[in-house]
Amino acid sequence: MISILVWLKFAPEDRAEVAEILRELAVASRKEPGCTAFFPHHLQEDPDTVVIYEQYRDEQAQAEHRGTAHYKKYVTGGLYQKMRERTLQNLIAAV
Repeated sequence: MISILVWLKFAPEDRAEVAEILRELAVASRKEPGCTAFFPHHLQEDPDTVVIYEQYRDEQAQAEHRGTAHYKKYVTGGLYQKMRERTLQNLIAAV
């Protein structure tokens, strides 16, 4: 199992567009056979910061996610164009 936290920072004026991109990305990603969880969140105290919790069956499923048309459209062509900061954290299950 591969689990990831992605932290993204956006400008306030992009909030509505980013929310729609995240909604479309989440719907499409959850349909992937190797994606077991995909949950974007806004921080309560900072709505311009997004945290995405992603979980994949294995490294191959994660790589396949990055090769999908929806990833290219919504991440590469959307979120990456809008983000001001990005941090990626790989998680290791405790149990």
